[in-house]
Amino acid sequence: MIGKKIRMERIMDRNSGKTVIVPMDHGVTIGPVAGLINMQETINAVATGGANAIILHKGLIEAGHRRKGRDVGLIIHLSASTQMAPDPNSKTMVCTVEEAIKLGADAVSIHVNLGSEDERSMLEDLGRVAKVASEWGMPLLAMMYTRGPKVKSEYDVKLVKHAARVGAELGADIIKVVYTGSAESFREVVEGCFVPVVIAGGEKMGNDEDIIEMVKGAMVAGAAGVSIGRNVFQHKDPERMVQKICRIVHNTAVFEEKLRKLEVKA
Repeated sequence: MIGKKIRMERIMDRNSGKTVIVPMDHGVTIGPVAGLINMQETINAVATGGANAIILHKGLIEAGHRRKGRDVGLIIHLSASTQMAPDPNSKTMVCTVEEAIKLGADAVSIHVNLGSEDERSMLEDLGRVAKVASEWGMPLLAMMYTRGPKVKSEYDVKLVKHAARVGAELGADIIKVVYTGSAESFREVVEGCFVPVVIAGGEKMGNDEDIIEMVKGAMVAGAAGVSIGRNVFQHKDPERMVQKICRIVHNTAVFEEKLRKLEVKA
């Protein structure tokens, strides 16, 4: 599996073992929103800021190909839905692992909404993609959320840690979940998952401090990094925002010490 190990190093920092990912697959879901109009400009900004990887849909690869500047890992997203759908939580496959390989991907990602009425088919897709990705030595990031009629709060730590575990048990190499609100609660998510866990950025926040505190909490809890979209690409200065996040994510010594203190108090 040397191929997978090599590709993992393209999306995760070799020294820290952590990652800062900027997903920009939102155009399919919500349309060409601010920050996703000039793709080369946005990708240049986040790459220059130090992002380890970006997430794009297959049709954006040519539009976002820069041909210059700092390199950044490429993760191609395989599933999608739009906000116009009767059930936006139902994701369908729109790309394959083989297509992603031909497009130069370093990894692939898939979105699963546990609790959705279409959960069954999304889990089936996850299992099938994990099998094919493994055969090709392609890292798989699973975006695992809990959204559906029975879900009272998608930030409930019991649901989040269950979602993370499902993704890991079905073959994902990296799990993306929502942040549960505190380092103490999110540590349960990390401890219950045997593969690296990164946090989602969520809805656009009002100020940088809230984003930074969320990132700090996740790293103290033992997260492997972040996957933050709108709070980066819609920021007035995406490059600067990525730089701030990278300093926290990759400055592991500081946050490992905080984690040890947290464990002593627990």
